[in-house]
Amino acid sequence: MIEAKNISFSYDDRVILDDISLKIKEGEITTLIGPSGAGKTTLLKALTLLEKPSSGNIAIDGDNYEFPIEAEEFEKLKMPYPKMTVSFQQQFLWPHLTLEENIKLPYQNIEKTKDGWSFEELVEFFNMESFINRYPNEASLGQRQRVALARALICNPKYLFLDEITTFLDVKQISKILDSVKQLKERGISIFIITHLIEFAKDTADQVLFFDKGKIIEKGSAKILTKPETEELETFLSFAKKAL
Repeated sequence: MIEAKNISFSYDDRVILDDISLKIKEGEITTLIGPSGAGKTTLLKALTLLEKPSSGNIAIDGDNYEFPIEAEEFEKLKMPYPKMTVSFQQQFLWPHLTLEENIKLPYQNIEKTKDGWSFEELVEFFNMESFINRYPNEASLGQRQRVALARALICNPKYLFLDEITTFLDVKQISKILDSVKQLKERGISIFIITHLIEFAKDTADQVLFFDKGKIIEKGSAKILTKPETEELETFLSFAKKAL
């Protein structure tokens, strides 16, 4: 389990994360929703230690990370990778490598496990047989997003963090990606996903976090998306519905 307590983060005297506490349980899907500019990506980066919080504590399967901490000491810490991996909407694929080579690249530097994903399993899981030998500029956005997910999964993570991975995809591509996310949960992977797709959150989330202005305003099961307890979430859902 991942447990964050009293996480805060400031940049140039501007508070981005304000005293955040949450739990991410094993084998569950946690969805993070909220308006643009609320600090959702910063929260994801803090939870995955890609951004160093200003204060607070993050415990990952019993390993504790206390903040504040000096940069030199932070660099000495044992990091939770590749047990924890992240896939961003930007994908970050190497343009000079084929899609196959992009997927296999991190696999060269991790300890192999018997129960991990093989490259062949990932190609089949994401239906990539027809385009796996192409270069990124020869593939569609949806195909590149599947490759980015496969690259994260080949590291055999226990926790998978996803940042708006359906942005810029069409309806068919979104459906394929989200179906894959549901299947990953069935395989026991804990998934934390930032998404603007409210219906997806309603359908699949074990935990929903509504985030705005650096704070978790409301959290609970997917029921809060049909019966919000705060005016802020009710207003957000109303605007989200109008935007469809």
